[in-house]
Amino acid sequence: MHDPAALTALEKKHLWHPFTAMADWCAPGHEPVMLVEGNGCVLRDSTGREYLDGNSSIWTNIHGHGHPVITGAIEEQLRKVAHTSFLGLSHPLAAELATELVGLFEAGESKLQRVFFSDNGSTAVECAVRMALQYWAQNGRPERVELAAFEGAYHGDTLGAVSLGGIAAFRGVSERVGYPVRRLARIEDLEGLEATTLAAVVIEPLIQGAAGMRLWPKGLLRALSDWCQKHDVFLILDEVMTGFGRTGTMFACQQEDVVPDFIALAKGLTGGYMPLAATLTSERVFEGFLGRPEDGRTFYYGHSYTANALGCAAALGSLRVFREEQVLLHLPAKIARLASELKRFDALPWVAETRQCGLIAGIDLVAQKEPKKAFEPGQLMGAAVCAAARDLGLLTRPVLDTLVLMPPLVATENEITQMADALFNAVTMVCGVSPPACF
Repeated sequence: MHDPAALTALEKKHLWHPFTAMADWCAPGHEPVMLVEGNGCVLRDSTGREYLDGNSSIWTNIHGHGHPVITGAIEEQLRKVAHTSFLGLSHPLAAELATELVGLFEAGESKLQRVFFSDNGSTAVECAVRMALQYWAQNGRPERVELAAFEGAYHGDTLGAVSLGGIAAFRGVSERVGYPVRRLARIEDLEGLEATTLAAVVIEPLIQGAAGMRLWPKGLLRALSDWCQKHDVFLILDEVMTGFGRTGTMFACQQEDVVPDFIALAKGLTGGYMPLAATLTSERVFEGFLGRPEDGRTFYYGHSYTANALGCAAALGSLRVFREEQVLLHLPAKIARLASELKRFDALPWVAETRQCGLIAGIDLVAQKEPKKAFEPGQLMGAAVCAAARDLGLLTRPVLDTLVLMPPLVATENEITQMADALFNAVTMVCGVSPPACF
């Protein structure tokens, strides 16, 4: 049995959390939630209290916690070997997983044929960018040294990935980090670019996550793909958040019949069970790196845990669940239930807008709807509402004053309603007052 007081003391003495104001976190009155167990959409803390997982454990969990197929796949591999080097060596599960990932794109989409494994979403994006830049440098177009990315974008926190992002707060103390990037506000901005110096354009398809679940206009991705093909500029899709059914299809790009030159996958790749990422690319790109060692074409990039066997086992287990439980076929009813639940938020005087893409929802909080007036930044209303929702049995996390509801795909329609109930009640309890919240 866990001793909550002892765990809290150790937590505050030694840990440092991401994206967290640690002075408030370590304050005497703050009691961190210590999660110790999970089953389906339910998580349990060290005191025995249960919560619905309303943001899929930071956008990663797909089939719920403790799924027997994924757990069994990890256990089976663990009895053999947990990890072996992927540098100059291989293992069966990596080959099997790469084959299955490529096979998720239909025959007409066969441009994506090669899979490079890494650790997380940031490294998957970094890998794509470095491949793109190196490809042009050693294949007759060394002037292609620039990248284009969009305002409000988030592509991870490693140095190169953060330079692609369009949110200043994530860049740390300096704006001048990483790669040379041309920032785009809309698709029309492409027409003003000199394409001959561009190596690639990077985008989160259909919806931007850390920007506050902002939806792209319908057809933008298709138009971007057409522009990249016209100018022979690589298109990199960051499907770290949107991949594996989140938007209603296996990948968001499939909704506009787009096949990129690179696609970055992580988060839901393993069902949310193990850290693993993959960058898929074309045979054209792969062949641009072929040569003898002395030719200097080798892609010198990798990680100690590349293609970790346990991660590959979890990913294969997750894909098996997609097939055996026909996960995608069950999504339309759940997406419709979420849409129905969001309607009641629109009537609240503190909600300016709700947005939805598949099983991803964003709810914008405001101090006043008509005319629109935002809460003061120091009020931390998004965090306050999510803290209140936690007391009502729902775990989720805001993007500033945008509430995020992203249930695992396994969530039942009733569980989606329960999540919406808790969040709705939290909004009505908190808004109109301005208590700061540690989150």
